[in-house]
Amino acid sequence: MRDFARESAGFTASTVSPDATVAELQRAMTAGEISSAELTRHYLRRIEELNPALHAVITVSPDAMAQAEASDAARAAPSGPRGPLEGIPVLVKDNVAVTGMPTTAGSPALLGAQPPDAFIITRLRAAGAVILAKANLSEWANFRSTHSTSGWSTLGGQAGNPYSLDRNPSGSSSGSAAGVAAALAPLAVGTETDGSIVSPASACGIVGLKPTAGLVSRTGIVPLSPVQDTAGPMAATVADAAALLSVLAAADPLDPAVDPPADPRTAERIRGAAEYTSFLDPGALDGARIGIWRSGSAAATPATLAVLDAAVAQVRALGAVLVDPVELPDVDKIAEPEWTALKYEFKYGINAYLRYLAAYGASEGAPGSLEELISFNARNAGLVLSRFGQEIFEQSQATSGQLSDPGYLAARSAATRLAVTALETPVREHRLDAIVSLTGTPAWLTDYVLGDHEVFGGARPAAVSGWPSLTVPAGYVSSLPVGVTFTGPRWSEPRLLALAYAFEQAGAARRVPALSRP
Repeated sequence: MRDFARESAGFTASTVSPDATVAELQRAMTAGEISSAELTRHYLRRIEELNPALHAVITVSPDAMAQAEASDAARAAPSGPRGPLEGIPVLVKDNVAVTGMPTTAGSPALLGAQPPDAFIITRLRAAGAVILAKANLSEWANFRSTHSTSGWSTLGGQAGNPYSLDRNPSGSSSGSAAGVAAALAPLAVGTETDGSIVSPASACGIVGLKPTAGLVSRTGIVPLSPVQDTAGPMAATVADAAALLSVLAAADPLDPAVDPPADPRTAERIRGAAEYTSFLDPGALDGARIGIWRSGSAAATPATLAVLDAAVAQVRALGAVLVDPVELPDVDKIAEPEWTALKYEFKYGINAYLRYLAAYGASEGAPGSLEELISFNARNAGLVLSRFGQEIFEQSQATSGQLSDPGYLAARSAATRLAVTALETPVREHRLDAIVSLTGTPAWLTDYVLGDHEVFGGARPAAVSGWPSLTVPAGYVSSLPVGVTFTGPRWSEPRLLALAYAFEQAGAARRVPALSRP
């Protein structure tokens, strides 16, 4: 099909590859082979063509083309591009506030809420990015029902997996992952509390980075946990994830999530910016000490375990010193106190957020508290509760919602201690640079009766401890992608990116899904 682009001998919108990288797109725009307006129109057309089946996008930015035209003007000005993402379209998960658009978390309860730009959106705009659209997600970041179906929201419908639409994209950053995998945009912003970046990234065959808690601001993001929440980059390649992290990572005075300790590894947090692409090193695994965590995926099928075996062989062939296996002591004890703590934290956080919306005048009839939100859902049960209930909301409402509550403090303290100890023990004992494990189950069939069929997932220790984790495509099971995760100590994003980049460059495991091909 002939596209709308200018005809030229070089890179044009009609020849934009579904796996085009940010660097390639920037080179094309710099060379004048394509404009941001043409590129943005290309991705808008892909959304128009593919989203009716994929349901990866909830809302398209009404001013996307105006942003792109402004980007072209900035590039042509004497001062040149405003930043490293000049003209690059980006999907943003619909729990991140973008001026002029609803920020809904997938729920009609927030359909009228239009708060101002989140801190990370101001960073993206300053870097020249085009905010293309809001991505679908598991409603309320998958914290509404114990029998939820990942990727489903009342407003966005059921997000599909680009590798097979009847398969689940995992959650809660479902639309962000599916959108990048299907080449609806080259980059997406996801958020994670426990697995919500890395799990859908693995299931959809892309790269996802869950940063150190506190590296990326949460201001302007619908909250779940003030301890574990973080936004992070989702992209087709490690280099693209690094480019996006370079923009997202900055100290935010309104989000004192972590007081930067006196540690040289936190320099990027303290000065507010770092060029993470400078750490990419195809030789980084040579001599690196890598631990292999196998017990976290013990329930996997033989075909899935074979992906880990192949990844381990590749890491070894690249010169890494392996400790295989390593154990994470008492890792199975983290879930219970974490679950208790999250219910307190959600009530605390969502009540504060809803009060903020009302105070700012951006609520447009939104519920004023979790209690009112539960009532809203009950009144609209035929629509909102058509697939599953709101048991977690009700359990959360039953807590005090006070972060000074002794019961909460005991649970959060236990969860954090267990998670940190589980990871620190092998890292210190074996002097590891990173721990490698399978990220999660290959995409399961979407099931509204029984809910999600996740056999295993390795995200919890990093999520609860606040350590960074990065998943990268590693192989396929029945044509469905499976990723491996690199987990390292707090503030070790530079090292993790280098290691994952070396792994990615040697293996070239990612295959573009059929849905994405022209």
